[in-house]
Amino acid sequence: MPDDYCFDGLTARELTELLDLPLVELLERTTSTLDAAHRLGGENAAAGTLVIADHQTSGRGRSGSQWISPRGSGLWLTLVERPDDAAALEVLSLRTGLRAARALDRFAPEPIRLKWPNDLYCEGRKLGGILIEARWREGKLEWVAIGLGVNVCLPDDVPLAAALDSGTQRVEVLVDLVPALRGAAGAHGHLTELELIEWNARDLARGHACVEPARGIVEGISPSGELLVALADSIARFRSGSLVLDITT
Repeated sequence: MPDDYCFDGLTARELTELLDLPLVELLERTTSTLDAAHRLGGENAAAGTLVIADHQTSGRGRSGSQWISPRGSGLWLTLVERPDDAAALEVLSLRTGLRAARALDRFAPEPIRLKWPNDLYCEGRKLGGILIEARWREGKLEWVAIGLGVNVCLPDDVPLAAALDSGTQRVEVLVDLVPALRGAAGAHGHLTELELIEWNARDLARGHACVEPARGIVEGISPSGELLVALADSIARFRSGSLVLDITT
């Protein structure tokens, strides 16, 4: 990418300085910023390296789903970090969601809601998604790629999508969002009591019936990031899978 390529008027060098990062790689078009981030991670890129694309052709979500990321309509980015706490890695997606929600609140018409394990919602519609991918070597964590997609403008032909307030500038969001993501990556341990309280306040699903990963009532999450679902006579805990709410109730 030419050095003078701009993202909303700023070059990669200017964004690097503005965001106080070791490196920002700007891509006009890519398959997924996660792919580019893993390439940089394998080249020993420093923690805090950020990849931003104006358009992704194969942005990805959980379980092989595709994240629609049209040109100029949102923030499609991946942050490379090198954490050393396995316990924190277990809850990194949830912690990232919490901190991203705080950063995005001021650009949204209402407080951002969260849906386990990695979705951001606003006004009952999906605003963004988080995907964490780790790379290991000989049992040691080498880096994590923290992928985030946020609709800044309402995308065409994407039903049930949400967007930030009209007139929101992507660079302005980046200034608040990037420190939030770095803070999540730098935190240690499982979720704290205060984080659990905040999650409960933002939890889109808490108290609602679900059909996946089990039929029951969503009770929230555990400190280690498990989804808690109340069954007829017990509380089931789920570390993986998708949460599907029962829309018939």
